[in-house]
This record gives sequence, structure tokens and C-alpha cells, in this order.
Amino acid sequence: MDFRAEHIPTVDESGPDLAGPDLQPDEGVQHCLRVLSEAGLRPTRQRLALGQLLFLRGHRHVTAEGLHAEAIAANAYLSLATVYNTLNQFTEAGLLRRIAADGIKSFFDTDTSVHPHFYMEGEDMLVDVADGLTFTRIPEALPGHEIARLDVIVHLRRKHAS
Repeated sequence: MDFRAEHIPTVDESGPDLAGPDLQPDEGVQHCLRVLSEAGLRPTRQRLALGQLLFLRGHRHVTAEGLHAEAIAANAYLSLATVYNTLNQFTEAGLLRRIAADGIKSFFDTDTSVHPHFYMEGEDMLVDVADGLTFTRIPEALPGHEIARLDVIVHLRRKHAS
């Protein structure tokens, strides 16, 4: 996989082999072009490269550092600052959901729906809660405010052997 191309591929050109099981490589590139366009983002080389890593491999939780390592492995020579900036742009455009699991590191979720997560302490991993949660009541917003979203993160740690 090589992202050093000087231009964005068109419909007739083949892209990198990141399409995943359901899309051919050129279909994957076109899918990412559509996703970026529909979000109002110009499809730069960096956005297209990271978009393919994020949106063509199923539902994912990634950190900027992990995505940067994937990009380097895929010959997408991007700085860590570019990865952070692009993740923030994707989040602002509604393509990702930022989850601050431990107060230090942010994860970026490709599933932007409201859903709870488990954070595996010591393993630096975020996973979806399979059965979800049910709330019978949530607090009222403060006067002059509205609830923008609800994040639930259940922190887990391995049991110590007794």
C-alpha cells in the first residue's frame, strides 16, 4: 500500500489495497471520497489515506498513535500532528466520535451512535458494551443548557488471582 501519490484517484484509477472484504480497492477509494465529500471535507491526500484506514475496516476504536503506526505501515508518511489534526477534523464533521476513556488518551470511534463502552484498564483498549444499557432517568440539563450527548464508560481491570 502506498499513499505517496501526488493526486486523488478518480473513478477509473485503482487505489491502495485497503478496501476490506466487501469493496474492491478502487471502490474503497471512491467510498472514502464520497464520505469526505458528504461531510463537507476536501479529500486531501492525508484525509483520504486516513479515511481508508478508518472507514474501510469495519467499526473501530483507534487512538492517534495507533492510527499513525498503521499509516506508517501502509506507507502513508504522515506526521503524528497531521493524524491528530485529521482525527479532530473528522470528529468535527461528525464522522468520528471522540471518547476520553482515562482522562489522558482519547479514542476515536467510527460508530458515532450513542452507545456505552468498556475501557480495559492496563490494556489500553476500548470495546463496545454488547448488550447496551438502559436508563430509566437522566438528569435535567441546567437552566439555559441542553444535553448534547451522554457518554458511559465502564472501567474494567483484571481480577487478581486469589
